[in-house]
Amino acid sequence: MRSGRITKAVGVVVAAVLALSGCAGGSSGPTPTSAPAGKAGGSATVAEVNAFSTFNPNTAAGNVDVNSKVSYATHSGFFYLDSKLNIVRNDKFGRMEKTSDNPLTVRYTVNEGVKWSDGTPVTAADLLLQWAAFSGYYDDADPVAKTGTSYFSYAGGPTGLALTGFPELGSDGRSMTVKYSRPFTDWETALGGPGIDIPAHVLAAKAGLRDTKAFIELLKGIPRGDSKAPRPADARLQALSGLWNTGFDAKTLPADPSLYLSNGPFIVRSINQDESLTMVKNKDYNWGPEAKLDEITVRYIGSAAAQVQALRNGGADIIAPQASAETVEQLKALESQGVTLDRGSRLAYEHLDLNYSGPFADKDVREAFMKAVPRKDIVDKIVRKLDPNAKPLDSQLFLPDQAAYQDSARNNGSSAYQDTDIEGARKLLNGAAPAVRIMYNKENPNNVDAYSLIRESATKAGFTVIDGGLGKSDWGAALGKGGYDAALFGWSNAGVGVSGVPQVFRSGSDSNYNRFSDQETDRLLDELVVTTDRSKQDGILTEIDKKVWDSAYGLPLYASVGVDAYSSRITGVKYMPNQTGVWWNFWEWART
Repeated sequence: MRSGRITKAVGVVVAAVLALSGCAGGSSGPTPTSAPAGKAGGSATVAEVNAFSTFNPNTAAGNVDVNSKVSYATHSGFFYLDSKLNIVRNDKFGRMEKTSDNPLTVRYTVNEGVKWSDGTPVTAADLLLQWAAFSGYYDDADPVAKTGTSYFSYAGGPTGLALTGFPELGSDGRSMTVKYSRPFTDWETALGGPGIDIPAHVLAAKAGLRDTKAFIELLKGIPRGDSKAPRPADARLQALSGLWNTGFDAKTLPADPSLYLSNGPFIVRSINQDESLTMVKNKDYNWGPEAKLDEITVRYIGSAAAQVQALRNGGADIIAPQASAETVEQLKALESQGVTLDRGSRLAYEHLDLNYSGPFADKDVREAFMKAVPRKDIVDKIVRKLDPNAKPLDSQLFLPDQAAYQDSARNNGSSAYQDTDIEGARKLLNGAAPAVRIMYNKENPNNVDAYSLIRESATKAGFTVIDGGLGKSDWGAALGKGGYDAALFGWSNAGVGVSGVPQVFRSGSDSNYNRFSDQETDRLLDELVVTTDRSKQDGILTEIDKKVWDSAYGLPLYASVGVDAYSSRITGVKYMPNQTGVWWNFWEWART
């Protein structure tokens, strides 16, 4: 599964899932051992930090947490993850079967009756579209030579599905079989879930194709891409992939309902740009967990204090704020009013990435800036009061709770950046005064605090720091597009597998926003995804961690602490440490 972006003062953990187990949060507040089940019907309002921006959360530009959460509630697939990070099969949607180990072969079959909200059945064409987008099968781009074409801008890493050939489609029109050339550790989460997001029949029609049969024939007729022998770009595939990449972007409800079709429990009904989104129950849905609520509204509220206020006055039933110690104290004060506070570890971290271009094309300048970043001050300001044991994060690939963290941190080179070193930074700059623009979510208070501390310290070292902050619905799409030199944001992991690592660090990946590139790291990434032994995975990850630090990639800042709260008006809310958060079991939410 892909890692997702968030811009609370957190981020996405790219590989922390490997040694993490049972990473569920403890509760604070009057949580009964057996909560009332609640009643069917009614509505709930959830406060989220970010603003919705696309109906395709799988693109590099659209891979923001709130987009994925809306998609999760409005689409279905072959599996989902529970709060203990177990893979739960959704047999009501269809069957995912490993039919062979040698070669690794997986067959997907959608059940009869599963359909899009326009009445069109979900078919093998929809599975084929997701495979085409996620596998990179048609790409022949060479990021170093700058030749060839990259078609689908998939946020995740195609490394695993790149091991597959063109799928075999069943005669029933509802099944698809993929064969891997080598073992792939994440095969259970590579395809088909948690949701099948984009309808092939809509994409085909908008690209001028007759129907999904023509869509399938088109994909069959295009050969696998080869970066060593790139072909002229295929105009028909460019039209299809271009629509997949940007055609479902929307900050308001599209006039064309085919752009927001559902095959899940809810359907989007309305969107107020940069304010809220409302979903209503899909009355036809019966191929998965059935939701109790009739309606869910998502309000975009960046300020933690404003989220707490919304919970207090009934403007929100569930909140997941960018928390501080003050936030926790405010929520504890509401316990007498029936508010439940959940806190726990998160599969997430905040980081600062430096572009390998502009002033930071020079490694000395990158190292100088890293020496000037006051990581301890950032931890003290943002998370120390929330977590007294918080320290700067010293790994790009592990979290402190993981067994491999200490050894990796001890040997990866992070020790050179334990303390702010202004004199060391000045020495590396050798009289230069580079101007650097930092991009971040300017409507996130913790991001603002981190940016301010970095600017103040880096200025002392001789840098001119320019404020490149963007709005809550714009920052995600700006990543990787240029116009800035450093980005302050976060990664949040799904909680299973290692596919998030090549997603971020592989040369040419669409989610490799700062354009880090290292041939030996690419080789290690290829080895990682076919390594099924967890202990050997940790060894490979440790090697990658050191190479990333040696390259002066940027800095992890701190591991995130999860804080969720909900009122007594709602039951069924359960803490979840991964990127889905409390949404993981939204179908169990009910009014009291």
